[in-house]
Amino acid sequence: MLRAFKSRNYRLYFIGQGISLIGTWMQQIALSWLVYRLTRSAFMLGVVGFASQIPMMILTPLTGVLADRWNRYRIMIINQILEMGLALILAVLIFTHRISIWPIVFVGLILGVVNALDAPTRHAFVVQLVDRRQDLANAIALNSAMFNGARLIGPSIAGILISLTGEGICFLLNAVSFLAVIAALLAMKIEPRKKKGPPNKGHIGRELIEGFQYTFHHQEIRLIILYYAWVALMGMSVIVLMPILADKILNGGAHGLGFLMGAMGIGAMVGAFGLAARPSTRGLRRLIGVSSTIFGLALILLAASRQFAVSLGLMVFIGLGMVSQMTASNTFLQTVVDDDKRARVMAFYLLAFFGTMPLGNLLAGSVASKLGVPTTILLAGLSVLAGSIFFSLRFSRLKRGKKRLTP
Repeated sequence: MLRAFKSRNYRLYFIGQGISLIGTWMQQIALSWLVYRLTRSAFMLGVVGFASQIPMMILTPLTGVLADRWNRYRIMIINQILEMGLALILAVLIFTHRISIWPIVFVGLILGVVNALDAPTRHAFVVQLVDRRQDLANAIALNSAMFNGARLIGPSIAGILISLTGEGICFLLNAVSFLAVIAALLAMKIEPRKKKGPPNKGHIGRELIEGFQYTFHHQEIRLIILYYAWVALMGMSVIVLMPILADKILNGGAHGLGFLMGAMGIGAMVGAFGLAARPSTRGLRRLIGVSSTIFGLALILLAASRQFAVSLGLMVFIGLGMVSQMTASNTFLQTVVDDDKRARVMAFYLLAFFGTMPLGNLLAGSVASKLGVPTTILLAGLSVLAGSIFFSLRFSRLKRGKKRLTP
């Protein structure tokens, strides 16, 4: 399960990024609670989510090209420094009592631009951290476990700190946590990437088109990315409504929000470690359909729940289904693409998530303001479940005679 740890660079990355992600999740929970405290509006929760993610929708295809052209190691370091600075800005605004909704929206936009370059770079950078190609799938699964382990720890800490001291300390601790990943990156010894063919000196537009054609040439890759976009649009976007669910529906307050998100992190970790323990990448296609079915059913049951303990258990299955689908899709794509086009393929994969999440956040906020949070979650679960059935049927109808991609 931990075979990727044989690579020194990956060990450093895992430790540093793991600490930093705890701070990131603390900030995310604190930010959603801060917006809710300032506005008491489901719609404004959607607006802030939209503002922080719309740059990803616009810029990710371009930044994928840049991550294939530029030094990914240097991009990683610069991005961590920028994200640390933005967290400090929010902390200062809170501690000086100058915080309001519009500075939050503005900082969210800037953070979205930074993340638009960081996300495809980070996904493609993992390949440079493992010494053996056969450890790549394990490294990707462990990355997901790290991400969701932070999802478990960060929100729980944030819920306690918010109730005791307010949101500001969460932003400050997030800024400090970036020192860990920056130190880890500086301690690495990165070998230069071996690129196929001549250096990238062509027009960026042509390279973008080349990446698009490479990504969508294969039916399976195209189907996985499009289905991932559907789940993000209709299912994952309702996470933005968790502060209202925790406070108004389940009467849990900030503590309740932290525990709900922590429970989702437990399920996510189970799914990620399950994938890490797999001896091979066989069966990933089937796993994508099964895990999204679990996600949809858990959302439907969550919409009907009014008991905090029951909702806590359902959040475990939501995290399990959601992250298993995400990680299985990511692992399949990462293990079949060429390295010189990896960032561009992962940019389209990330675009499927970040390109639809802003629209999904606005949609979820708008529907919840009119129909209520439980009805919105119910509609999301039904949409995910319908998409899972369609996805499974489409895969079964692919002609067996056609060449299939093998991870």
